[in-house]
Amino acid sequence: MNLLGRKKDNPAPEQPEPVDASTASQVPGDPRITPPKGKPTPKRNEASRRRGPVAPAPMTSAEARKRRKEIGGPKLSKEERRAEKAARRSAMSERREKMMSGDEAYLLPRDKGPVRRLARDVVDARRNVLGLFMPAALGLIFVMLSIPSVEVQKLVSPAMLVLVVIMVIDGFVVGRRVNKLVDAKFPDNVESGWKLGFYAASRASQIRRMRAPRPMVNRGDKIA
Repeated sequence: MNLLGRKKDNPAPEQPEPVDASTASQVPGDPRITPPKGKPTPKRNEASRRRGPVAPAPMTSAEARKRRKEIGGPKLSKEERRAEKAARRSAMSERREKMMSGDEAYLLPRDKGPVRRLARDVVDARRNVLGLFMPAALGLIFVMLSIPSVEVQKLVSPAMLVLVVIMVIDGFVVGRRVNKLVDAKFPDNVESGWKLGFYAASRASQIRRMRAPRPMVNRGDKIA
């Protein structure tokens, strides 16, 4: 049948044949076919993504160790492992020695900077009562445990309280002295006085030979 106004030599375009819904899933790639309901349309990147085979999870610990060894590369000989451990120990010892000597590049973040260096020098040049806190506390606890007596416990408890009060007073004094010298030498310092005082008091509470970095001044030296 020819449409009105259309020439006879120009036939009408053919209508596409209807597609049966039962056979739609058997004709892949047909633009006229929509995916069946209940399944989301796949995205372009998901359709083009190709995944390789995934290795199954190890069933035993021995299999897991074997897989870790395969991933880690070739197995080292006993001499190579010994040499590697020696080199690692040497590097760690060198870093620790530089840190203990006060090398700025190897210090912990809490110890870096000229302000912290001045605080350490002030503490190390001073005879601190705080350094006796740990030995005195251990001594009192040992006496209390070795002599289980009510009279001894009545004496140890007030002694511990007095010791704590003395330590708090000495920590306050050393923290105030450190902040005073820091403000005089570094007027543009923005570090909190409480934080700096706590740093000085915590260092003063340690035994001198166990401080890190090690003291760079002697007791009694004048710190300007």
